[in-house]
Amino acid sequence: MPAPALIDGARALGLTLSSDQVDQFSRYAAELIDWNRRVNLTAISDPLEIVHKHFLDSLSVITACDLQAADRIIDVGSGAGFPGLPIRIARPDVRLALLEAARKKCDFLRHIVAALGLSDVAIVNARAEDAGRDPAHREQYHVAVARAVADMATLVEYMLPFVRIGGRVAAQKSGEVETEVERASAAVAALGGRIQRIVPVNVPGLNETRAIVIVEKIAPTPGKYPRRAGAPAKRPIRSSDRQG
Repeated sequence: MPAPALIDGARALGLTLSSDQVDQFSRYAAELIDWNRRVNLTAISDPLEIVHKHFLDSLSVITACDLQAADRIIDVGSGAGFPGLPIRIARPDVRLALLEAARKKCDFLRHIVAALGLSDVAIVNARAEDAGRDPAHREQYHVAVARAVADMATLVEYMLPFVRIGGRVAAQKSGEVETEVERASAAVAALGGRIQRIVPVNVPGLNETRAIVIVEKIAPTPGKYPRRAGAPAKRPIRSSDRQG
């Protein structure tokens, strides 16, 4: 892994990585490339692209989301650990749950968490719609994060049930973010949230416009949400769904 690109990129995001943290990222990249030969974890296999498109992109969440020591964070649809694990490496004072439905990806997550010697990291092998109804996870987290999982209207139904009142969702987005957020306004309100801000981010090495949408949890999520598996993606919440 090209360590200078990681160190300089993190610095551009306002983060300083220790030598131990750089070593953890290097091990992470090596294990990701090795496992990806057997398990479809990512389409990105070039070490420099891993730094830019996975590590630094994930770390950009920290710049937009005011994390506090001992915060409980859940990464919804974590895949190979993004953005959750890079956040946890850079911020060892937070507690993390990685939610992933695919068993093989969870196998990798368990392996890499052990290989990196990380504590306070839980692997949850479940769909968001199911875990969001589990009392062990429902409204138990200070922050929910996700990257490239779904349209915003669907995504908030996956994420907001996990967040306690006063907590927040941080959703990584690209493209026509403001239009997508506007379309999601009914879903956000129905699930107990409020759009707090849209934070533009410049990720070193990426040319596309990126943003992180911050949604504050201001009321409990009604018990009927999240709906059964598949429903949030097929039928996103619209204004008419909030009647009654």
